[in-house]
Amino acid sequence: MKTLLVLLGPTAVGKTDLAIDLAQRLHTDIISADSRQIYRGIPIGTSAPTPEQQALVRHHFVHTLPLDAYYSAAMYERDVLNLLGAPTWAGNTALMAGGSMLYIHAVCHGMDDIPTIRDDIRSQLHSRLQTEGLEALYAQLTRLDPQYANACDPKNTRRVLHALEVCLQSGRPFSAFRKEQPAQRPFRIVKIGLTRSRANLFARINERVDQMMADGLLDEARTLLPQRHLNALNTVGYKELFRVLDGQWPLPMAVERIKKNTRVYAKKQMTWFSRDDDITWIDLDRTSAPDALRQITDILGE
Repeated sequence: MKTLLVLLGPTAVGKTDLAIDLAQRLHTDIISADSRQIYRGIPIGTSAPTPEQQALVRHHFVHTLPLDAYYSAAMYERDVLNLLGAPTWAGNTALMAGGSMLYIHAVCHGMDDIPTIRDDIRSQLHSRLQTEGLEALYAQLTRLDPQYANACDPKNTRRVLHALEVCLQSGRPFSAFRKEQPAQRPFRIVKIGLTRSRANLFARINERVDQMMADGLLDEARTLLPQRHLNALNTVGYKELFRVLDGQWPLPMAVERIKKNTRVYAKKQMTWFSRDDDITWIDLDRTSAPDALRQITDILGE
């Protein structure tokens, strides 16, 4: 039986380098589980693997889609399962690495069988969001699906919009589509989580943001300004720098906000992953890269 090794953890913990070392040792490719690196044209803001890193190991789902493409965790689940089932996939071990919680959940546990949303419904709701505000959309969701509305954060724009899209598309409550049991997979799943102390992780995040700025993140954001309405750019880094380019914020303030918002996102990732008892954790503050590789290969039985 094939094994899917999932290397996960918060942003900036050190997944990319260790994943490359693992892939080389296991003679396998890397399946990226990053919901932003899948888009083309935003390599700096997403800390995507460099061309040099991609030359070392083949990466899937990196720089695959144009910025205006619609893509979901359910579509990612479908595409990864097709990839793993392809006769061209060599070896018995596949490596998935990243920190996008829903992408990882989709492949490991399965996603709800959500209907495809028509473009006119999506466009209409985004227009209403701008004119009526999120509170009005949440009120409609409460009427159409009170069960999900009670469990959903009313300030989470993406979740409110998505649930309302499904209600309007299907004529059924969004909660009716939610799975009760994890999907069965034809492969063994081994989850390895990487962690560091909060102080060290936050220091790495701050250093990475400084490096991204030095690498030209502001210029990258400037070229993307005409496309700022796209969902792919509704992410930390670009949102703050768009305000600089609008003349609303000074650059130093925006950089500090990027650091803070990235730290907040890292905490959300760790909270999500901490609920999964199937994850074996490796503390990279206390474990060298070679030792981490040995631990993981021992767990795999390689």
